Amino acid sequence: MIARIWSAQTTPDRAPQYLDYLKSKVLPVLNKIEGFAEAMVLTRIESGIVEVIVITQWSSLAAIRGFAGNDIEEAVVADEAARLLTNFDQRVRHYDLVTNLDQ
Repeated sequence: MIARIWSAQTTPDRAPQYLDYLKSKVLPVLNKIEGFAEAMVLTRIESGIVEVIVITQWSSLAAIRGFAGNDIEEAVVADEAARLLTNFDQRVRHYDLVTNLDQ
């Protein structure tokens, strides 16, 4: 399993809109991709800025290519999402999921 991690920042008033965008627009697309396992979103407010971390889990790098294209480290951020953010990573990070402590 591979974790794909990306972060962004937004304002407190735009954060709910961005989270709704993820749920209503992004998640349905991800759920249709073979090899997508799950998504998790973490948020925190620091100095009036909402930090958002999106972690998706995939069965393989090939599955990630089905979403991101050949340059799997390039962030996939639609214009609609970018308008809701004040800053975001242009590149993502991938990690092998070595263990899940719940199991």
